[in-house]
Amino acid sequence: MPTISRLFFAAMSVFVVSFAASAAELPATIKAKMGQYSAKLVEWAANPLLVSAVKEANAKGGPIAGMSNAKWDDLADNDPQVQALLKSPASMQLQKWEEDKSINKLFLRDEKGNMVGGSSKTLIYNAINRPTVKTALTGQVYVADEIKPDPTTQIKSVQVAVPVFDGKKVIGVLHTAITAE
Repeated sequence: MPTISRLFFAAMSVFVVSFAASAAELPATIKAKMGQYSAKLVEWAANPLLVSAVKEANAKGGPIAGMSNAKWDDLADNDPQVQALLKSPASMQLQKWEEDKSINKLFLRDEKGNMVGGSSKTLIYNAINRPTVKTALTGQVYVADEIKPDPTTQIKSVQVAVPVFDGKKVIGVLHTAITAE
């Protein structure tokens, strides 16, 4: 069984190749910042608490049975289903990491793109069709090549997503928006 450090370095080698290609349009200072945060996210995605939460969601077919983007959109922030996700151990860890002021959101998703945990209620429950999630689910790190207002926070940011692995298998995604100012 591979050690976490070997998995981390394997993921980092994929990260270096994909990051270099995807961040080609960003200014050098922002590229450097995205490199630092991408590496941090790869390390966080290997956290056993997050891996366990994603595995559990995948085993159940998603964290909330029957949830869709339309249903999610109708839920208030204080709805019990939303709060159950936001008060989970994985979400509590994400909220702790988001205390870093350069991170303006942090979401954990399962293999189908469903929200497993987050630092706040995301606008989209299932983000399987978003480039961030699609790319990370292929095992690659995603770093957007542009700075634009984040859809959730409206802060000028760069979207970053990394795969969550169980051994060598991609089981989910950890994604964020890193402040670019």
